[in-house]
Amino acid sequence: MNKGLLLLSCCAPCSCAVIEKLAGEERRFTVVFYNSNIRPEAEYRKRRDENKRVCRQYGVPFTELEYDNERWCRLTAGLEDEPERGRRCSICFFMRLKRVMEYARDEGYDAVASVLGVSRYKNLAQVNQCAAQASAETGVAYEEIEGRKGGMQERRGELIKELNLYSQNYCGCRPR
Repeated sequence: MNKGLLLLSCCAPCSCAVIEKLAGEERRFTVVFYNSNIRPEAEYRKRRDENKRVCRQYGVPFTELEYDNERWCRLTAGLEDEPERGRRCSICFFMRLKRVMEYARDEGYDAVASVLGVSRYKNLAQVNQCAAQASAETGVAYEEIEGRKGGMQERRGELIKELNLYSQNYCGCRPR
């Protein structure tokens, strides 16, 4: 079964312009929410619900994988003092991308993409490197998505205002 693209979304503000663009291109895709790094769980639920709202706005299917913050904490233990874009981020990106690729493989999706590198706080090359490693281990193709250039950053800002999106002030992990 060929289900198209599975798009890993971290939050509605980072994904809204990409979702709008892919929907406008009439791409067949589903948004997946797998963000076990987000703490506290109430924050996780807020971000998930905003993602669902954006998907409803554009008529895009939405799916959610398990919330497993304990696993994330085990994998990143000892890296609590790492800076943004450090080793903790690489472990986090890889964990999330690999799990989504396993799901994609098992459910018949053609490829995985993500918006994990859309935020100016993230390193897109770091995300793509983790995705390449996860792709090699799972056999699932990774499609690099550009969510900053070509007017995408500006459109993202417009959509955040137009849709009155909940915008958080941190990536998701609070390692301490």
